[in-house]
Amino acid sequence: MSSTELPFVPPANVLPKVGAVRVAEGERLRSVELPGVTLTVRSRPPAREGLPPALYVHGLGGSSQNWSALMPLLDDVVGSEAVDLPGFGDSPPPDDGDYSVTGHARAVIRYLDASGRGPVHLFGNSLGGAITTRVAAVRPDLVRTLTLVSPALPEIRVQRSAVPTGLLAVPGVAPLFTRLTRTWTAEQRVRGVMALCYGDPGRVTPEGFRNAVQEMERRLRLPYFWDAMARSARGIVNAYTLGGQQGLWRQAERVLAPTLLVYGGRDQLVGFRMAQKAARAFRDSRLVTLPDAGHVAMMEYPETVALAFRELLEGAGELGERRARRARTGVGRAESDEVRPDIGDERDSGAVHGRKSVATGTVATGVREPGAGADDDADGEGTDESMGG
Repeated sequence: MSSTELPFVPPANVLPKVGAVRVAEGERLRSVELPGVTLTVRSRPPAREGLPPALYVHGLGGSSQNWSALMPLLDDVVGSEAVDLPGFGDSPPPDDGDYSVTGHARAVIRYLDASGRGPVHLFGNSLGGAITTRVAAVRPDLVRTLTLVSPALPEIRVQRSAVPTGLLAVPGVAPLFTRLTRTWTAEQRVRGVMALCYGDPGRVTPEGFRNAVQEMERRLRLPYFWDAMARSARGIVNAYTLGGQQGLWRQAERVLAPTLLVYGGRDQLVGFRMAQKAARAFRDSRLVTLPDAGHVAMMEYPETVALAFRELLEGAGELGERRARRARTGVGRAESDEVRPDIGDERDSGAVHGRKSVATGTVATGVREPGAGADDDADGEGTDESMGG
């Protein structure tokens, strides 16, 4: 965002009431006031006391609801909270109108500092992946592990399907798009978003589609909806142009936390080829590639993502041996076990140890060799999207 461009944000005390946000069974919503920003936080009670905390960060146009399919699958290993970024979901715009990646990261950090929940298992999808990468790089004390689903990290060649979303960053495009699409129904908009975000939109249940339409209708009544979209899209583009220590790939190299990378083979917004570069950039990572997934694997294949996260915990020594065995086989709920810090990754089918590589449909693990840079591959395509991106 240009430093000379004044944000247009309705005062919080005059924002209209546009209807309640959906809360799934077992979830709770609360509002948290922080300096300069108010965040809505969606949470689920853990299966038992004492579990480590997790925080989930959605993508452009998304909300904390994007994690509702994944969170209950991890109730026995983490205490889950998902945040609505400023201007998205049920969170009002930030006071300063800052929708940059750094601005969003600052909001996440403020919440973690204020809540005292850190270090957390941090999750991010698309724009949320860029945000959480920055958080993990600048505040390693707040992050136990990092899980990135189709993270929006800088790419050179942009997929054609991602161009319209990228154009939202251009001043004046969002108002023009609003005028051109004023006759579109919420159902038409949701179908378009799902076609863009899902590898197979047919996986969406009728109930899930109805819920998405209701949420779209609610968002379209928000006076700041398109402003938040446009400014956040501009924030991604600006972040892609940063070099030096502020560059996202350079910050990825600085991440110390064990990292899980999840990429979809049918992702129309973040280039699948970027999986290899990401696997080299993050020094201690596991790479999971899902050939049939699109941009929101945690919504399309939540069971697979949950299993991969459990394997990450096992590799990081945060699951007991019996708990890890049950997580792999899917038998019952895991019981409390003594942590075994010596547990490795030796039982992954198709796992590759040492320097990272991609094993399509499986898992690749390893530790980056000293001096291996994030700039080895300059290929790719994509930016960010709406609903989960």
